[in-house]
Amino acid sequence: MSMATIFAESRQLPHIPKVVQELIESFRDENANADEISRKVAMDQALTAKVLRLANSAHYGLSRQVSSPQDAIVLLGLSTLRTMVLASGVTSAIKMPAGVDPKAFWRDSFSVASLAKWLAKYMPDCDKETAFTCGMLHSIGSMLIHVVMPEEASRIEDAVRLGSQRHTAEQAQLGFTSAEVGAELAKRWKFPSEIQQAIHDQCNPELEQPFSNLGGLLHIAKFLHCAHEADMSEEELVKKFPVRTARQIGLDLREIRNALEECRDLESGFEEILGD
Repeated sequence: MSMATIFAESRQLPHIPKVVQELIESFRDENANADEISRKVAMDQALTAKVLRLANSAHYGLSRQVSSPQDAIVLLGLSTLRTMVLASGVTSAIKMPAGVDPKAFWRDSFSVASLAKWLAKYMPDCDKETAFTCGMLHSIGSMLIHVVMPEEASRIEDAVRLGSQRHTAEQAQLGFTSAEVGAELAKRWKFPSEIQQAIHDQCNPELEQPFSNLGGLLHIAKFLHCAHEADMSEEELVKKFPVRTARQIGLDLREIRNALEECRDLESGFEEILGD
């Protein structure tokens, strides 16, 4: 089976709104015009409603109400607005197949994203919003496999429930992994190459294959999310922490260890955009 099978039927692929596509392209533009971007966001009423709901959530803790995308840029900055629009647009664009709980899927995605953003503070020259975007998109390949290949996806889920690693089960069933599928979808959506590479590399540390710094960061964020889901003690978490990967990407392990309890309390706040 070839990965090309996943992308052969374009009608089944998720398509993101034009304003979100333009926003993705602004990642590469150091001189992106904040006013122009906010005007384009304001033209999409459904997207604006989700963005404002999120901007006014407890997650951002603003002292006054945000009533427009322009307000959001003034109070939160272009980088944060871009993250909110991406999150709002992508969650709206992707229609979950039968058998996949959309709220659970996005809750996990945003939890990993929040952890990736937190970790980015401890890694040299790592943009926090880019790290968040990588986390938000880390499972899109798995979702797409469910859409296009529901029977194969069901068998993979059975294997995972029995204790198999997801990427191992995918490789055995399909001959490729959801990380590879997700990277290809990110490429078709024209995300920057560093985000494509991070999604592609997220399992590589475990496979002892080369990986990008963002790929390593994403791998560690996923580890922390799984540790929290399993209610792992701090002692066990420290013992199992992927130290080798952390050192390779330049994470400050001493500072992270001192702040581990803090990351247990991370709340993405993105539940605000999952209501409709």
